[in-house]
Amino acid sequence: MGSVEKESSQVSIPIIDFSKWSSSTPAERNAVAKELADACHNVGFVSIINHGVSPELLEEAFGWSKRLFDLKTEDKMKAPHPPGPTVHRGYSWPGLEKVSQVISEDMEVGEKLRATVDCKESYEIGSEENTEQPNVWLPEEVFPGFRKFMTNFYWECSKTSREILKAIGTGMGLQDPGFMLKFHSGHNNQLRLLHYPPIPAAQLESEQSARMPAHSDWGSITMLFQDDCGGLEVENQHVPGQFVKVTSLKNAIVMNIGDLLMRWSNGNPRSMYFCGVVADHELDYLKSTLHRVTLPPAEDRFTGSKRMTRARYSIPYFISPDVDARIEVMPECASESNPTKYEPVIQREYRLMRAKLQYV
Repeated sequence: MGSVEKESSQVSIPIIDFSKWSSSTPAERNAVAKELADACHNVGFVSIINHGVSPELLEEAFGWSKRLFDLKTEDKMKAPHPPGPTVHRGYSWPGLEKVSQVISEDMEVGEKLRATVDCKESYEIGSEENTEQPNVWLPEEVFPGFRKFMTNFYWECSKTSREILKAIGTGMGLQDPGFMLKFHSGHNNQLRLLHYPPIPAAQLESEQSARMPAHSDWGSITMLFQDDCGGLEVENQHVPGQFVKVTSLKNAIVMNIGDLLMRWSNGNPRSMYFCGVVADHELDYLKSTLHRVTLPPAEDRFTGSKRMTRARYSIPYFISPDVDARIEVMPECASESNPTKYEPVIQREYRLMRAKLQYV
């Protein structure tokens, strides 16, 4: 599937100044909410600036992440990711996780997918009160201060995520703009530190290896912080299989819609009425868009005769409904002419279904 170097007008990633959401003027709040909902409607991805997570805190978080991945392998392995897909916590070494859009019970399918190794390492963190997915921390003597900082950072991101969810609800025209907050306590979110180490560009071009293959996210929304290396690409909704390169914007959140929020919104055809809004193309209203990480777009991101890619660091924060939350189409998003498209699903069950082939 191909990439395009330049974003055409119909697939550009919108940039939204979220500082206006904190305004005391209802008109300004409603305007930024509508802008955000429209971006989720038309693209499924949006860059958000002035979002409330301070540049200083982000700089510190990326510093911790780099120091983490600079540790010796034997030290990182003191907090190993548990076997299998049930608990998604701790350190995942390169090749352990295999990201895909494939849903299957057949483990042979998973083995075939693993023939192309994902060249990345990660560290997963959740709420200390999530007993279904307990955290796996490095010993304090190995990495002092890491647990305290990341626990605080996790909840700072949660605060911002709740404002974004409420703004989306407002922009959609829901009768209760805070409807989604009832299902998002924050205890089922996931903070992920990601490091893509240098790799010869030819390995990615020949598909011997991958960074992050095309996939959608499983939750409600994802907030991504990233360095300036580049490599994130988003599928063009108007041209399936064509991926658009996302320009890195310092300290911005790249926010995208996940599968469960798309299901909540009924994947409503845009030719129909949706929460009082009329649109004109048959696409999901809140779209869970495919995305991937591949080669950096700029030549200065490569070095040497083997064109070694520059290391990439990113920090996604996945916002999910609580584990027992029942996700069913919101009443305002279904009608006689636009019947419910999705059966109700429990978050726990959906996550385990999607994770089946991700870990062995």
